[in-house]
Amino acid sequence: MKRLLLAILTFLIFSVASNAAHIKGGFFTYRYLGPGSTAGMLRYQVTLTVYMLCNPSTGQLSNPINFSIFNAGNNQFVQDVSVNITNQYNLGKVQDEVCISGNEIGCYYTIVIYDLASIELPSTPGGYIFSYQRCCRINGINNIVNSGAVGNTFWINIPGTTVYPGAETNSSPQFPINDTAVVCHNSYFQYSFQATDPNSGDSLAYSFCDAYLGADQGNPAPATAINPPYTVVPYQSPYSGSQPMGPGVTINPITGLISGIAPAGLGEYVICVCVEEYRDGVLIGITRKELHVQVKDCEPLNALLNPIPTTCDGFNVTFTNGTSNPPGTVYHWTFGDPASGSLDTSFLEFPPPHDYTASGAGIYYARLRVSLAGGLCIDSADLEVRVFPGFFPGFRATGACYLNPFQFTDTTQTNYGVVDTWSWNFGDLTTLADTSHLQHPQWTYSTPGPKTVTLTVTNSMGCINTIQTVIDALDKPLITLGFRDTLICVPDAVTLEAGGTGVFNWTPPINIVNANTATPTVNPTTNTWYFVNLVDNGCQNRDSVLVRVVPNVSLLVRADTTICLGDPVQLNAATDGLAFQWTPAATLNDPTIVNPVATPVAPLTLYQLTATIGSCSATDDVIVRTVPYPVANAGPNQVICYNTSAQLNASHDGNSFSWSPTSYLNNPNILNPVSTPPRTTSYVLTVFDNAGCPKPGRDTVVVAVNPKVIAFAGHDTTVIVGQPMHLFATGGVSYVWSPTTGFITSNTIQNPIAVYGTNIDSVRYKVVVTDNIGCPDSAFVTVRVFKTNPSVFVPTAFTPNGDGLNDVVRPIAVGMRRIIYFSIYNRWGELVFTTTENKRGWDGRINGYLQSSNVFVWMVSAEDYLGKHYFQKGTVTLIR
Repeated sequence: MKRLLLAILTFLIFSVASNAAHIKGGFFTYRYLGPGSTAGMLRYQVTLTVYMLCNPSTGQLSNPINFSIFNAGNNQFVQDVSVNITNQYNLGKVQDEVCISGNEIGCYYTIVIYDLASIELPSTPGGYIFSYQRCCRINGINNIVNSGAVGNTFWINIPGTTVYPGAETNSSPQFPINDTAVVCHNSYFQYSFQATDPNSGDSLAYSFCDAYLGADQGNPAPATAINPPYTVVPYQSPYSGSQPMGPGVTINPITGLISGIAPAGLGEYVICVCVEEYRDGVLIGITRKELHVQVKDCEPLNALLNPIPTTCDGFNVTFTNGTSNPPGTVYHWTFGDPASGSLDTSFLEFPPPHDYTASGAGIYYARLRVSLAGGLCIDSADLEVRVFPGFFPGFRATGACYLNPFQFTDTTQTNYGVVDTWSWNFGDLTTLADTSHLQHPQWTYSTPGPKTVTLTVTNSMGCINTIQTVIDALDKPLITLGFRDTLICVPDAVTLEAGGTGVFNWTPPINIVNANTATPTVNPTTNTWYFVNLVDNGCQNRDSVLVRVVPNVSLLVRADTTICLGDPVQLNAATDGLAFQWTPAATLNDPTIVNPVATPVAPLTLYQLTATIGSCSATDDVIVRTVPYPVANAGPNQVICYNTSAQLNASHDGNSFSWSPTSYLNNPNILNPVSTPPRTTSYVLTVFDNAGCPKPGRDTVVVAVNPKVIAFAGHDTTVIVGQPMHLFATGGVSYVWSPTTGFITSNTIQNPIAVYGTNIDSVRYKVVVTDNIGCPDSAFVTVRVFKTNPSVFVPTAFTPNGDGLNDVVRPIAVGMRRIIYFSIYNRWGELVFTTTENKRGWDGRINGYLQSSNVFVWMVSAEDYLGKHYFQKGTVTLIR
């Protein structure tokens, strides 16, 4: 007997284990099929795709199963629907991945599909949740604790009417079933979870999210799923729903592409991806896909280009692949520089540095393509290359004698961007404080001698460089000269300028006045060197100035030219003059420089330049002719209704033209095309001619598209004879109602009032709504007229069995302004339900539990449309 009990127990344990540990992921999807067979009903197709261990046993394949349906507004159970398996097949690989070492052949999953082809559900504000629970997952999952005892909950939410207008007619994103990617440990990988959305205009956002528990080993296949919300699976630290494979693996929120460095641990990892569906910025639904990803011991083919610093000192850039690859890998480099010809490509693993001189400075995009097995296996990587040569660090040190401040002036030049940081070290070995981050700092040395000054600078393009210069801290005074070389014309004089502290003396004493000052006046008749001596407290220094002398001014102005009317042109001249005056000055940016910019407005303008050196002068001139731009007239701006057309009417005086953009134009090659833009669009007319101006004339016309008019006449309603009915429409700025049955106000206002007699049973009104430019839309509303006194109707029985018929008992108010209360009591006088809302009812539950058949008492208090109080009571029978 003991042996028999042991055998039975062993069989039961084996049976539970074999029937349970087999789930490897899955997902729900749904499609909206259209309105139901009766008013207020909606039809959907709901599909559950389950990933299982390959070739599951009969005990692991539940057929049929129940889809449990819940009200998403309150998470209350609605009904179970039995669904059969409609498809079953194995998913795997019949040959190894040529890009990955190791063995990848074999079955990966058995795919089991349960398809509920059609179900009708009543429209609700909160929508519905479809759920299915099954235990258990496979054993040994790396990121879940005791995974063999952890079950699954698959669920999806069909949105209701309050989420977004029309959200109840949404169809969920759809996932492809192609999950056979191979992931190698400690290697970079990519795995796509991208879905497609059957609803055009919606946007999808992807994120990692939590997987949920469901069922258990004691009840691995419950007939009805538990009510939401659901419990998160026990993740094994350091993993979580948001980091299912660790921090090194992320998902692109736009494309759904999972990528990163796979964890070192071999085995399977649960990944759950949530796809959020947005419509006009409003979240209307979330679709979840759960999958087990297996990390194997293999080596993939990879191309990896690590970022490199900005190249600032030339055009040569060195490239290397950032990862190793299997033997036999073929390399193909392209450096994004077609101007370099055949040098733009290389087939070496380690290519020589590439020279971007042919194309010059800029941002380039290099690519490495690696392949194996004759091109059957390919990977590639792209890299942004920043080449901005012409960064020249430099500085100037002004000073001479120690114990006097030295002025350091940054002279760094950059051809691209701006210089933005400075780091100085003044080389004063007597202190550690000889540093600065100013652009133009000062420093005083305490000892004479050579000093090594270091400056490190950066620019806004990413360049960084360091320069060192040795300066002498002397025991001589500093002399600053206003100029070292000047030019005069006979018989003019010039004042020399010197700066510094001490006593000045100039030589030779020829044609000089005030030779013992810092600013003597000289008037030599030939080229002469003048030397200045400065003595300050025994510290002496010497410098010189060359005064060049000419007998007249040389001047040659540029050749005559022709330009487009309104365009600028730069004037210039070859001259040794020192001062300049152009005339006429009105169309010059600066008439006192040798190379001003002219913008003439006349067909022909004669510009004259006078160059002077002191009292000497010379004059020359240049003629600038102008030709007008072609005239382009794109026509007046227009405003149109949504999904309508506009006729453009353009004109020009050229010999050719073009429209841009050409989108939504029926013929962009004519001057009067028809435009049908879906949104406000600016069209540019470009015109060329051959009159002499090589540039085009342009004009723009804006076709403004008004938003689509969406009319709403309100919900169908009821009144009694003689009760004023306040209609109300929305969606535009003007309204016309028809017919005018019962109207006591105008039918051309937004909120007319109607009163009905005994001869009217119901009226279906149509309202035409227009916007500010007359764009129309229409809507309908039905008013039913009861020939009774104001009343509240309550049924005598209801059957809350989830079949969608008479599932609740509710008050139906006719002729009432408001319901003060509608309350239901059990036979012990206990309140089980109360409401102040018309047509809101009781579903036969108390504290969430369905009640058995019984009789209940109801009471209603209300106020009619005349303000009179109304009270009624009665009984209702709950039939189970």
